[in-house]
Amino acid sequence: MIKDTEFVIKLLREYGMADASQILAARNVAMDSGSDDVIGELVKAGVVDQEELLNLLAQQYGMEVMDLSGYDIPEEVISGFSGDYARYYRVIPVAKDDMLFTIAMGDPTNVETLDTLRYLLGTDIDAVIAPEEQILEAIEKYYPEENEDVSSVNQDVDISVTDELVYNQDDANAPGREDDDTPLIRLVSKLIIDAYKMRASDIHFEPQEKRYRVRYRIDGALREVDGPPKYMQANFTSRIKIMANMDITEKRIPQDGRIRINVGDKELDLRVSSIPTVFGESIVMRILDKSSIQLDIPRLGFYADDLEMVTKIINYPDGIFLVTGPTGSGKTTSLYAFLNTINTTARKLITVEDPIEYQLPGVNQVQVDRYVDMTFAAALRSMLRQAPNIIMVGEIRDLETAEIAINAALTGHLVFSTLHTNDAPGAVTRLVDMGVKPFLVATALRAAMAQRLLRRVCKECAEPYTPTQAERRILGLTEEYLANHKFVKGKGCRNCGFTGYRGRVGIYEIFLITEDIARLIFSNETSGTLRTYARKNGMRSLRDDALRKAEAGTSTLEEVIFVTLRDEN
Repeated sequence: MIKDTEFVIKLLREYGMADASQILAARNVAMDSGSDDVIGELVKAGVVDQEELLNLLAQQYGMEVMDLSGYDIPEEVISGFSGDYARYYRVIPVAKDDMLFTIAMGDPTNVETLDTLRYLLGTDIDAVIAPEEQILEAIEKYYPEENEDVSSVNQDVDISVTDELVYNQDDANAPGREDDDTPLIRLVSKLIIDAYKMRASDIHFEPQEKRYRVRYRIDGALREVDGPPKYMQANFTSRIKIMANMDITEKRIPQDGRIRINVGDKELDLRVSSIPTVFGESIVMRILDKSSIQLDIPRLGFYADDLEMVTKIINYPDGIFLVTGPTGSGKTTSLYAFLNTINTTARKLITVEDPIEYQLPGVNQVQVDRYVDMTFAAALRSMLRQAPNIIMVGEIRDLETAEIAINAALTGHLVFSTLHTNDAPGAVTRLVDMGVKPFLVATALRAAMAQRLLRRVCKECAEPYTPTQAERRILGLTEEYLANHKFVKGKGCRNCGFTGYRGRVGIYEIFLITEDIARLIFSNETSGTLRTYARKNGMRSLRDDALRKAEAGTSTLEEVIFVTLRDEN
């Protein structure tokens, strides 16, 4: 069936192939039969000759007309094109070059099909026109239904939704369901698979005015990839929201969802967030690979001296240990590694999280749920009646949670939590700003640790590097220092996606609460004063630790400056 019916009707009238009365009669017949195929009715009635129609459309769209009867399509052409695509888009591949597929289609007005196939196949598409009945016969001949098991975009990796994902019954006919929109499902699956293969931590689907942008966050940096055509935006959004068990009819408010999928033998947890924007709903998928989480403290990037200090802190019998840093700096991973290290049968561990990102064996994990008033404070208050030895609070966000955590620390519990501050001493100021009395902070807090993530230099393309004058000036590198230290930088290769970096490593600033520091906190000294005193007494800053990583060839000076720009002291 012709998609742009009105355009073709206009052509037929211009070229004298059909008049107004004939077109009106065809419209009435189509309407009575419940169809929109006015052009088909004109052909059936003998008003328009199909061969003449195809020649007219070929002339308008600069295409050739091809007779498929008696034409044998090469096996390599058929094997390189998915039968799912052929049936869904009603096209058949007829030729293939290195970077070009030639397909036969019956409706050249459907340019969206060409755009979609270019995206799905990752190659250019040329098109010829053929009678639709010949195309359908060729599809039946070369792509019999019983033999079509796997799409070509997905033949090397299996992706399937686990039994834990349940669709709403009301969404049975929504766009994106498996039984009525298979190519769309393949397309969404392909983007998730590609993101996983490229080690992305997030997938960003961002509607723009004239395009639908897709970006992967790889090693902390966003990288744009080929996105679907703009016209697919609504169906794309609906498909993702159905997978995440979100309300596809609600487009005015933010929503959160969750998808569990299998990619090969890996189980992935996708946290989905949608938010309405001017040009549609922006969606972010956070990819959590349970098998990749680092639960061994030494693998987080601690050097021997910091490792010894952290090991001592997490084995304290009581008190609070805070991990600070912005979103995406690895705070949760660090806390999980700490809990995993001290998780023994002799200790009872309870966590309250929002959300629970990974399941830790032997640990009682509680999910925050505001709809039933299960807040951090409410959960923490109830947890204390469970007689735990160690408590982890996902984040201290308000005074009530902070006070309960401090009281727990003062009554013999070891409490782990996170705060959003720029440096470790800033955790003290943040608690006081919330309303916690300085003497309580001084008494309960054992240590605070700020952290960031540096991109690692790719081992495959690392080469010696001489610091620039700007890097020397910003970092204060002397000639004597440079004579005793060597640096590297990634040249860029296929292994790292030509970025020069592959993977990330943590950098840390550990702020121990000594007796002198406790007195300063009790006196309500500023964060700057606390930081200055701690630095004079041996605290290593984030930049100091980052520079150690660069000296060891783990990262680059460029990355040190970028990540620790605020840490200039």
